[in-house]
Amino acid sequence: MTNIHTNPSLRHDFVFLFEVVDGNPNGDPDAGNLPRRDPLTRQGLVTDVCIKHKVREWVAEYHFEAGQREVYIRSGAILNQQHRRIYDAKGLNSTGSKQDRSTIISARQAMCTTFWDVRMFGAVMNTRVNAGQVRGPLQLTLGRSIDEVRVINLSLTRCAVTIEEDAEVKVGADGKMKGGKEGTMADKFIIPYGLYLMYGFYSPAWAQKSGVSADDLDIFWQALDQMWSYDRSETRGRMSCRGLYVFSHNSPTGNAKAEQLFGRINARLRAEVQYPGNFEDYEVIVDDADLPEGVTLTRLVV
Repeated sequence: MTNIHTNPSLRHDFVFLFEVVDGNPNGDPDAGNLPRRDPLTRQGLVTDVCIKHKVREWVAEYHFEAGQREVYIRSGAILNQQHRRIYDAKGLNSTGSKQDRSTIISARQAMCTTFWDVRMFGAVMNTRVNAGQVRGPLQLTLGRSIDEVRVINLSLTRCAVTIEEDAEVKVGADGKMKGGKEGTMADKFIIPYGLYLMYGFYSPAWAQKSGVSADDLDIFWQALDQMWSYDRSETRGRMSCRGLYVFSHNSPTGNAKAEQLFGRINARLRAEVQYPGNFEDYEVIVDDADLPEGVTLTRLVV
């Protein structure tokens, strides 16, 4: 029997809490890989792309099924090769990005059937081998920390050099010895602690077009809770899911506004705590009294 939160024909809005301890949850490549922060509030930020990447990698590792639960966008993938594979399997002829409508529709349907992340998150596939576009039924907002996060810069040393020339000792024109490095230095940026809040939306209208199943939704909820264990690295420190609350509507169009429902889940720093260092420093308040008619709250992670 399908649980209400895995029913693909209903609308779902959800609230997602996750934490980082002594790590960098989402470095900014344009800022020397510093943890992303709002320049005004200094709240930590994590992009939806970052979370979707973790979800995809977890699904590819633990739920891969050829032809049904493959992952389209992942490390090392060449996207046009994926399109070409679908064209060849369907016996379609490609004339590049300019393609007749029936061919694009056929290729797009096959991409949705084959790739889990295409039917869940959508994709723009009208490149050299045109497989059309899919609007994803499942969307995430930017993750934002509850409070300001502090960034610490740790200087690191490595007791080895990269190339032979670095270790060579040379005599300069002035007769002085030069070179002879014994190691290299680098910087590591961490956030001591941050609790992040992210919102999500699931549209059954778009899910019907891409072919989302109850199994697909169930895998997504599992991923939000379990993907952190697969994505471990020293840079990310300790990251984990601390709350997952799904508001399910008993109709495709919904029974209440998402913002009204999101306001029922609040996390706040306890009054006696000045600098949060763990999840217990926060109080998570869930108002599940007098929910709008037709709305069910499922607490998947508490």
